[in-house]
Amino acid sequence: MSEPTLNDIEDYNTLGGEKKRVVLAVIMAGLIIGSIFGIAKFVYDGPEDTIKTENIVKSIPLK
Repeated sequence: MSEPTLNDIEDYNTLGGEKKRVVLAVIMAGLIIGSIFGIAKFVYDGPEDTIKTENIVKSIPLK
């Protein structure tokens, strides 16, 4: 399978039938998966029992 040339690439507006459905399906799948991850991040924000630490190292000595 060779790379398409600029003459072979079709514009989205001229797509029809099966190709247009595939493009729309890929876009919709991306939106659905993105919204699922967004909702999961909002609901499961992270652990609430974290331990607070302080950075007490001011500088790292060289050998």
